[in-house]
Amino acid sequence: VSHQRTDWISIHSRICHLLIPVLGPQPCFYSEKDRKHGREQLLRRQESLIAVALSTAQGFVWAGKPLEAIPAALQALRFSSRVFGSSSLQLVPVYLLLAEASTGTGRLRQAAKYLSQAQWIVLQTPGCSAALQSKLHRGLGLFSIAEGDLDQALYHLANDVYLATSEFGLNSIEAAGGYFHMANIFFHQNKMDAANSLYTEV
Repeated sequence: VSHQRTDWISIHSRICHLLIPVLGPQPCFYSEKDRKHGREQLLRRQESLIAVALSTAQGFVWAGKPLEAIPAALQALRFSSRVFGSSSLQLVPVYLLLAEASTGTGRLRQAAKYLSQAQWIVLQTPGCSAALQSKLHRGLGLFSIAEGDLDQALYHLANDVYLATSEFGLNSIEAAGGYFHMANIFFHQNKMDAANSLYTEV
């Protein structure tokens, strides 16, 4: 009952009206033009459902409610796999969000699985954008912090900053998060010069 309540609060109350036309029986079309239109309409509905689920999950993570984020992120993963395929780059942000939420609830083993899945997709996709690789390294860096491996965290966060700046420029807001997390690590290590320098950069 508690799982159902969490699921309802997290996502189902927001997407129930979208599920029926997506999961229900599809109308029978007689012309190729109508069939094509029906497929396009179904795809738009599925993409809308994914967007709602993903933004809902992200909102819960930002609000410090990782447990509530997981059901929404799982719905985004379910429909993203259906629409884009199980090894598509579009699944990487969902896996990273699931990893962040799982880390927030203390489920580090589950978080590691999601990160491995995201990393595998990125490695299997030649020409993956620097922006997405940057997000992957940030996820790996935050996970390393949660595990207490600060050297590994700094390695991933440095890669995050490098990739973000190569994609968006040296003074981009996209690089600020990596700098901020690195600064926090140096602050906790009592390396105040490095920490203050990075906080200033942020």
